[in-house]
Amino acid sequence: MGKQPSAWITTQQKKRWPLMILLLLSLSTLMAFLIRSTFDSCSIGSSNNVGNFIREGQEEEKGGTHHQVNHNDEAPTPNPLDFMKSKLVLLVSHELSLSGGPLLLMELAFLLREVGADVVWVTNQKQTESDDIIYSLEHKMLNRGVQVFSAKGQEAIDTALKADLVVLNTAVAGKWLDAVLKEHVADVLPKVLWWIHEMRGHYFKLEYVKHLPLVGGAMIDSHTTANYWKNRTRERLGIKMPETYVVHLGNSKELMEVAENRVAKRVLREHVRESLGVKNEDLVFALINSVSRGKGQDLFLRSFHESLKLIQERKLKVPPIHAVIVGSDMNAQTKFETELRNFVSQNNMQGRVHFVNKTLTVAPYLASIDVLVQNSQARGECFGRITIEAMAFQLPVLGTAAGGTMEIVVNGATGLLHPAGKEGVMPLSNNIVKLATNVEKRLTMGKKGYERVKERFLEHHMSERIAKVLKEILLHKAKRHSES
Repeated sequence: MGKQPSAWITTQQKKRWPLMILLLLSLSTLMAFLIRSTFDSCSIGSSNNVGNFIREGQEEEKGGTHHQVNHNDEAPTPNPLDFMKSKLVLLVSHELSLSGGPLLLMELAFLLREVGADVVWVTNQKQTESDDIIYSLEHKMLNRGVQVFSAKGQEAIDTALKADLVVLNTAVAGKWLDAVLKEHVADVLPKVLWWIHEMRGHYFKLEYVKHLPLVGGAMIDSHTTANYWKNRTRERLGIKMPETYVVHLGNSKELMEVAENRVAKRVLREHVRESLGVKNEDLVFALINSVSRGKGQDLFLRSFHESLKLIQERKLKVPPIHAVIVGSDMNAQTKFETELRNFVSQNNMQGRVHFVNKTLTVAPYLASIDVLVQNSQARGECFGRITIEAMAFQLPVLGTAAGGTMEIVVNGATGLLHPAGKEGVMPLSNNIVKLATNVEKRLTMGKKGYERVKERFLEHHMSERIAKVLKEILLHKAKRHSES
């Protein structure tokens, strides 16, 4: 081959510069995002996602009113939470950990700080995470101007009495009322917003929720969960739910920036796939959640095994398919995870199934996979933040027809639903094969899922919904105060 003319080489170098600059900008955005990472609602025990709004490297928030920028107009759009400026808010979490409930409460803390609210955090329960993790989470809150007090100290009691709003996060946090406030409980209840994420029956204990009927209101992440609580409290506990508000969650601006950045996604995809030993043309089905029986990793692997057999029996021509389990705990070596790994080994799927340790970020995996599997069992997810995050990355979702997933995924349009339990194994395996053999269906479902996120599951949608609830609680408190 002849030597290329120097003029041609210079031209090609010039052409590369814009791409290199774009890549650098994309990587800088990506690095900032990866530090912030993402939340997953209603996944108590999950540690895949940490803090959409944790902005390391930024200046410490000093309060003041912030506004959302409307790129179509010159004037900024007022933040729907602006009315919370200078309000004192006490947030009570049952624990401080990498699980969904506490991380959602931290997200609310940062939203309130952005509009200039004074926010105080207390953790009521004995810590379940390591000291390093707790220190890191507290440090992130302190950097954003959130005060962290002892749950049982006088400061917490004084704050509760002075606060304009008290948010109890999860049913278990209800134990804090009698244990700490004692004779002051009645004074605080009218300004309590109880944010409930649980769908498990063992949370329905009178010692946890006996004060529910008297609080200012309850906020729940899906209509399915709200109806479950309404019926269960009446039938099992003989108490009535307070005014209850359903608030669907939304993706952060940071996650959407990465999801909509083609260069960043390509870089992430290549990096993660290389680390897993997966080729670019291979198909990857991933379940991203804490590894536990309730999240259905065992049934997913059974379905995946069945799909491999179907592909072989039908002699279907598809690229190699892989299953990725994100959310492992390599150190814990739980009985359940040992069962999963034994199943993979016994069925000779070591080259097709990949376990990834629990991680602070999910964006790299969402960028690198082709289909998300949401296989939560029993009543399903209360909401399932990972589902809308996957849809933002234009991924189709294969989910159980249970819980909040049914309020997110449009069956046949943005994904495919299958029954929970053992009866869902074969339907899920058939759905895996359907998407593995139809690239057009995958792409169309992913695009429609992205459009659905843009219509209803963004940060500003969530802020608007939460703002309406907070206004109602504050008005309710003011009315009670005037009547007393």
